[in-house]
Amino acid sequence: MKNLTPPNITRRGFIGSTTLASSGFLIVPAHAISGLGHIAPSDKLNVAGIGIAGMGKGNISRVAKTENIVALCDIDWREPASNVFKTYPKAKQYKDYRVMLDKQKDIDAVIIATPDHTHAIISLEAIRRGKHTFTQKPLTHTVHEARVLAQAAKQYKVATQMGNQGQAGEATRRLRELIWDGVIGQIREVHVWTDRPNKGFTDTYWPQGVPRPTETPDIPKELDWDLFVGPAPMRPYNPAYHPFKWRGWWDFGTGSLGDIGCHSLDPVFRALKLKYPTSLQAVSTVVNQDSYPSGSMIKYEFPARENLAPVSLTWYDGGLRPMRIPELEEGMQMGSGGTLYIGDKGKILDDKILPRSLRESYTVPKPYLISSPGHEEEWIIACKGGAPAGSDFEWAGPLTETVLLGNIALRKEIKEKMSTQSLNWDPVKFNFPNLPEADQFLHYEYRKGWSL
Repeated sequence: MKNLTPPNITRRGFIGSTTLASSGFLIVPAHAISGLGHIAPSDKLNVAGIGIAGMGKGNISRVAKTENIVALCDIDWREPASNVFKTYPKAKQYKDYRVMLDKQKDIDAVIIATPDHTHAIISLEAIRRGKHTFTQKPLTHTVHEARVLAQAAKQYKVATQMGNQGQAGEATRRLRELIWDGVIGQIREVHVWTDRPNKGFTDTYWPQGVPRPTETPDIPKELDWDLFVGPAPMRPYNPAYHPFKWRGWWDFGTGSLGDIGCHSLDPVFRALKLKYPTSLQAVSTVVNQDSYPSGSMIKYEFPARENLAPVSLTWYDGGLRPMRIPELEEGMQMGSGGTLYIGDKGKILDDKILPRSLRESYTVPKPYLISSPGHEEEWIIACKGGAPAGSDFEWAGPLTETVLLGNIALRKEIKEKMSTQSLNWDPVKFNFPNLPEADQFLHYEYRKGWSL
């Protein structure tokens, strides 16, 4: 079956057009660009970084090649944040993003790479102030927050980008061209897996499936623990939460699915034109009210779209993966992480067409999807009046919603009911019509003093 999608695809099928490749170099008057204030495309943006010790450090360094870094904010001034401060000595330093945004009026755009539970409140505050916003994946901590951010970005007309940098790569474009050319026919089943949180046979990237620690060590003097906790319920400081290990705790992170899902599900959503599932179900290892399970499987069901068949998408983490497929050739493996597309005529394992006979008889189409200038570069171009970035909040919001729906299906409070039924999702009414008690996990009540 050829041409599942005609060549005349929308901008959501690929990033921009020839405008994207060139718009960053146009010289036009500032007054001619709606919503950009004093910034002309030929000018440098004044960029602030919020959460600078991890992924934010890399995002900032790439933006700094062409723009001004004028402010840096982190709740923990120990290394590696202290080293980032030294790298940009002209940037003003803050611990509280609210103080930074109140005091420093020259900020045009912000990069947010804080723990997941503070993504939404910081992003929304920046958006409401008219700041262009780059937020690391997953876009938010809750499904409700994702919906709110997507709506706010549209309302305030700021340039946005979620930090799932793989979407800017060439591989995802070539994959879409193969699938849209019909190389394996209609795709009715997809499997995506990761070994996270595993790091090895005896080690993990962060803890999951464990109870909260009981020790209460002293808070390091460089760390503002109250700001770290933010909207989450207060708990005593422990290095089991910070730095980085916050990801496996319900209150602070989004687990393995939130960490990797916005990366590895993004190509699937683009190639198969997915948005919201109609239902999902989940199984997992032991789960508690403190941390995510050490391993899980989540199956999403999506309806027919345009001329595409309904499709089931199964996610695996914690080292779980699909069974070995018979088409594997000598030396090929179902690795520790990967994606398998199953179509009526064949399969695609990561970027390899199977079986060999299909791969060898198939003529790969000439590439036609426009290359990205780079993930951060897309955002900068959008900030200066160019095409929207490829993972702007219009795209990233629904993707994040779907990813985080999977985490709701893992909740301890509904685990037993999930063993006997699927969890149906209504994206318009924004609820689970067949299991109303699951609605409580779409959002939570913030700690006093914090609001969205």
